Formats: sequence, C-alpha cells, structure tokens
Amino acid sequence: MSRIGKQPVNIPNGVTVSVSPTNVVTVKGPKGTLTETIDRDITVEVKDSQVIITRPTDQIRHRAMHGLYRSLINNTVKGVTEGYKKEMELVGVGFKAVNAGNVLDLALGYSHNIIFDVPSEIKVTTATEKGKNPIITLEGSDKQLIGQVAAKLRSLRKPEPYKGKGVKFVGEVLRRKAGKAAGK
Repeated sequence: MSRIGKQPVNIPNGVTVSVSPTNVVTVKGPKGTLTETIDRDITVEVKDSQVIITRPTDQIRHRAMHGLYRSLINNTVKGVTEGYKKEMELVGVGFKAVNAGNVLDLALGYSHNIIFDVPSEIKVTTATEKGKNPIITLEGSDKQLIGQVAAKLRSLRKPEPYKGKGVKFVGEVLRRKAGKAAGK
C-alpha cells in the first residue's frame, strides 16, 4: 500500500470538503475555494473530519495515483487554510521589479522592460531596499498555480553560472563555475 496514500487528510476547523458523484473534490476555507478532479478509479470519502483515499487494485497505475491524489487533496486543504508563498530575488545590476496591482514591470537587463500579467488568484508584492536585491513575493491558495507563475518568472532570465545574475528563488543555491583562468 502507498505510504502516502494510506494516510488520511485531516480537515481543520473552518474547512468543508465535498465530493461530487463525478469525483470532483471541492475544498472551501477561509482563503478561498479550490477544486481537484480525481480519476474515476480512485475513491474519495469524507469521514469524521478526515478525507480517506482508497484504490481498487494494486496495479502500478492505481498505486501511483493513490499517493498523487492524496497529496493534491492535502495541498488544497493546506492552501485554503494557510496559503502558499514564494519569494524570488532579482540578482544583477539595474534589475528592478515594480508592480501595479497584478501587473509586474520587470527590468532584467534587456533593451526593453517586460510586462508580466499575474493571474488574479495570486497576490503580488515587490520590495526594493537600498543595498539589497529586489524581491518579488507571490502569495495565494493554489500551490500549482504559484509554482507555475514562479517558474515562468524564473524563465524570463535564468541565473547564469558565472556571476549568478538572473531571477532566482530566495535561498536557492546555484552551482557556480570558475570562469577564465587568470593567465599562465
């Protein structure tokens, strides 16, 4: 049995979980409402403030989906109660980030600024302190959406291995290269 899949998902106070006959799990909480579509072979039940996920057989496909859907449901429950947050750092001379609502204006060393529309489900804030790199903070209840937006922002200027310039996650460790030898 899947080690992750057999663990029930605890439902905290203030959160309601409902399962439709078409296997769509809806989670409502203080930070919003999220839905997750579950494969028709996987059974989802709500009992005594816990969500229990079961699989019909021990096929490889069913075993893989068992743990996957348990993790996805757990992420939605955590998202509507606590929410998720990702911080990104702009490393480079002249790199700037300014937001107006959910529109990011990024100066990443190109000949033009990049205008990036962030989905309305995510709250964006930017912070620029003197002597420190600008920081972009993404907050929301949907873990998958925040990860996707953060990956898209990072792809606009990936950190390069020589000086480390680019868009990186706060706390991310980059593998650095030595560069040219200083002479013979």
